[in-house]
Amino acid sequence: MSTWDFAIVGAGIAGASLAAELAGHASVLLLEAEDAPGYHATGRSAAFWEECYGGPEIVPLTLASGSYLREHGFLAKRGALYIGRESEHPALDGFMARFGRTGATIERLERDALAAIIPGLRPEWTGAVWEPACADIDVAGLHQHYLALGRQRGVTLETRAQVTALARQRGCWRIACADGREFAAATLVDAAGAWADRVAALAGLAPLGIQPLHRTVAQLRTDPAPPADLPLVLDIAGQFYFKPEAGRLWLSPHDETPSEPCDAAAEELAVAEAIDRFGRVVDWRVEAVERRWAGLRSFAPDRLPVYGPDPRAEGFVWFAGQGGYGIQTAPAAARLTAGNLLRLERDVMTRSLDEQLYRPDRLL
Repeated sequence: MSTWDFAIVGAGIAGASLAAELAGHASVLLLEAEDAPGYHATGRSAAFWEECYGGPEIVPLTLASGSYLREHGFLAKRGALYIGRESEHPALDGFMARFGRTGATIERLERDALAAIIPGLRPEWTGAVWEPACADIDVAGLHQHYLALGRQRGVTLETRAQVTALARQRGCWRIACADGREFAAATLVDAAGAWADRVAALAGLAPLGIQPLHRTVAQLRTDPAPPADLPLVLDIAGQFYFKPEAGRLWLSPHDETPSEPCDAAAEELAVAEAIDRFGRVVDWRVEAVERRWAGLRSFAPDRLPVYGPDPRAEGFVWFAGQGGYGIQTAPAAARLTAGNLLRLERDVMTRSLDEQLYRPDRLL
């Protein structure tokens, strides 16, 4: 049996990006339980790069990834507005204070400027924070970019490889899959998203508490149709967000319902709640719900990602808990983690990042 330097469990954006960064320096095996990579969270993303998304501790990863995403053509400028009612102006001001020194580009707007950007805006919405740098992400393109880069660098991808047993023997991990295949690797990387704690349990580790949260999105046909240059619009109170997409509107109720790891499906009630909240923002008419889907966004207890070796088990590495910002931070997160595992010098992308924020031992 061949032994790889690294075996990565999960071939979504996390596993694919890390595999590509490790390859060329080491042999890498990428294991995917589904028929094809990206079936779960990666393939269901609402697809935006937003500087403040995830909190101040995530901003450095997002900003560090921005240059790579722009350079390779994966970003299309959109802009974002966090909007609020009169009673929520303190929350808008707090947002400005919280993110004002992070390096994110943000600006406070009042009613007149806000109404000029969002047609049909109802009068109770009187303030906003404007993020001009927000952009749409070509998620499928980015994911395929990393898979292709991995192939070029020698990554071995195995699909339908559901890991069912792990054992550390003679300095390497023995990996058994549901179909009887077995693999071996010196280092095992848990990039299994919603299943991250379950993979750790197979290795004999107590969970870190990485919790999958259900997120719903619906595609609507509206009258009027959303302007193509409409920014991403988010509620400062976290009750909705929406954006245009090819003449239609993508709308979410910003739900975060705890879930078991599963093939997530959209629930009628969540879609109805989203439409009700949308109707309180603009005077547009919803003509049809054309599509609906859901995904699982997985968070550690402190809502920061978990990157790095677990001190409880030799050769076991976490690359999980990326919440809803795993795609927009993928370039920097993968390069930071690969560099640490390979003991490489920091480069311009990772030089300013504080890896201590994301280490798993903070949760133990």
